[in-house]
Amino acid sequence: MLVSFESLPDSSRVWIYQANRSFTQEEVQEISQKLDAFIEKWTAHGANLRASYEIKYNRFITIALDQELNAASGCSIDASVQFIQQLEKDYDVDLLDKMNVSYKQGEFIAYKSLSDFRKMAKQRAVSPNTIVFNNLVNNKAEYLSDWEVPASESWHKRFMN
Repeated sequence: MLVSFESLPDSSRVWIYQANRSFTQEEVQEISQKLDAFIEKWTAHGANLRASYEIKYNRFITIALDQELNAASGCSIDASVQFIQQLEKDYDVDLLDKMNVSYKQGEFIAYKSLSDFRKMAKQRAVSPNTIVFNNLVNNKAEYLSDWEVPASESWHKRFMN
């Protein structure tokens, strides 16, 4: 059951998928329609799931699920991953590789491999103040407060001197 993102409780579980490139406006519209259709039919053992999504910066897809109504099952999580894998094929984009880092360079979102980001930190091309995207947040409250933070406040800080 698709609801507005804002209406979901802060305890809602989130999954963040970062793309290795920006989506075009046309792609964002198409992906939004596909997400609407997927979430509208998304169930766990036949029970409706109260869920929503956001597409931020034309690059991140965040799916949120109100687990107070019905929790995700292994099958429903598998279904969401299969949906994301289909988006990868449809748009020739990488959404599941967790070994990459996205961060802000001014208003631009940069995307680097973890090893390149580590090198950039050593060379001081990124700093503890660089805004990074912590895609490891678990719920909506963390997503709202701890997803887009300075590297010094995220797991990325281990690469800073």
